[in-house]
Amino acid sequence: MSNELIISATQNGCRIALLKDKQLVEFHEEQEGSKFVVGDIYMGSVKKVVQGLNAAFIDIGYEKDAFLHYLDLGPQFGSLQKFTKLVRAKKITGGKLDKFHAEKDIDKHGKITQQLSKGLLIPVQVVKEPISTKGPRLSSELSIAGRYLVLVPFSNAVSVSKKISSSDERKRLQRIIQSIKPEGFGVIIRTVAEGKESAELDRDLRNLTKTWQEGMDRMVTANTRDKIIGELSKTSSILRDLLNESFDNVHVDDKKIFDEVRTYIQTIAPDKEKIVKMYTGKAKIFEHYGIEKQIKSAFGQTVSLRGGGYLIIEHTEALHVIDVNSGNKSTREENQETTAMSVNLEAAKEIARQLRLRDMGGIIVVDFIDMRSADNKRIIFNTMKDEMDAHDRSKHTVLPLSKFGLMQITRERVRPQMNIATKEVCPTCNGTGSITASILITDQIENHIEHLFVKQNEQNLVLALHPFLYAYYTKGIISKRVKFFFKYKKWVNLVKDSSLGITEFHFLNKDGEEIHLGKSEKPEKVIELEEV
Repeated sequence: MSNELIISATQNGCRIALLKDKQLVEFHEEQEGSKFVVGDIYMGSVKKVVQGLNAAFIDIGYEKDAFLHYLDLGPQFGSLQKFTKLVRAKKITGGKLDKFHAEKDIDKHGKITQQLSKGLLIPVQVVKEPISTKGPRLSSELSIAGRYLVLVPFSNAVSVSKKISSSDERKRLQRIIQSIKPEGFGVIIRTVAEGKESAELDRDLRNLTKTWQEGMDRMVTANTRDKIIGELSKTSSILRDLLNESFDNVHVDDKKIFDEVRTYIQTIAPDKEKIVKMYTGKAKIFEHYGIEKQIKSAFGQTVSLRGGGYLIIEHTEALHVIDVNSGNKSTREENQETTAMSVNLEAAKEIARQLRLRDMGGIIVVDFIDMRSADNKRIIFNTMKDEMDAHDRSKHTVLPLSKFGLMQITRERVRPQMNIATKEVCPTCNGTGSITASILITDQIENHIEHLFVKQNEQNLVLALHPFLYAYYTKGIISKRVKFFFKYKKWVNLVKDSSLGITEFHFLNKDGEEIHLGKSEKPEKVIELEEV
């Protein structure tokens, strides 16, 4: 199974696509300078303590105050408060905890008013990004995630991921970490640490300790709303969590991001540096790898299955509903039970992919096609559970099918759901339902080419257009494009772009900048040349 990461730079950040065997399984959009990412640690100020909710609202710079519940303070909150005061008073430097005397754990059934008061400065970590009308969700149980390990200050426990099932391997990893971890820090060993040597684990632990120490140095002079420790960029965090032997390539179309990714991989896995490749093709990178088409087909309300069935995905305020339909599959199998089983099995795998792709969270209810056999229901449940356990990094729970054929799934939501507009307003008619005669589009293009070559003396011209028009201009040995060359003694580079409408086109100069074509200001003669 091949894993590829495709990164496309945009004006305000980048778009990131993860492909497994050429199929899109994760899609992210990262905005430049985006704040309040899961994992970021801020210096927050208590704005309001609400006894009825047993929680407090904290100012970390977002337009709405962030939410901190008593249970999210963590048992070592007393130690964190004491340590914060000592660091800011410069009585502790470097963030080391070997000589720090920890406080007793706070009462887990206590009240928020016993620990917090208005105006108090405390370090807090974002555990859930702002979603809809809600501000960020916070925790004071700080942790710093690395490639193989998670560093937990004010704890001495060493725990191992439950997904590492071998008892010998669990003991080996615990033994290694116990021998190298600094005093006063706990460590969570991640699933990807399985089989790794002590040198790799030690390097990861040193990087985490360094990050903690740098953050504590910043905390000395930090004011309210200041970021103390920042999480990695989305690209780097995906590489940190997923980079393994099956990761084949990382394709990037921007030099700055290319350098950033390569530097990061040099740090965490020097032997993998060669997988980072700079894309220099003429077509857009998402177009070249067929991602644009996959995005449009995967994010719609209706999602087609290869076997002929389809899913309907609806979003409500309380939950997400997914309906499984047999479509034209119903005529292919010998009986109804076989048809239902076949469609449901395929649907279960696609639903697991869709939850990850759209980053859907909260409660999801799936209405599978009714089946009578208890064994078949069990197979569908096991398939869904196995697919999610194998590939989904978010915390989730899958329940067996109810007697009504419904499956309930909960999936942790830590950031806003990914939504892509798959229904577009026609760029030419602006939603009116009619366009100027499309037969004239080739005349318009040819007039513009003549103007740019003859009047503006452009030398290197790139024309981005719909694949249908691309085929029209390149068909045959003596194609339309070749005829342009004979006529103007200059070559027109054509680029397919399926994101454009059939009547849309863009001219670009040698630097890749769009050439804006002036439109005539004369009123047009009204003639019935419109197409629905």
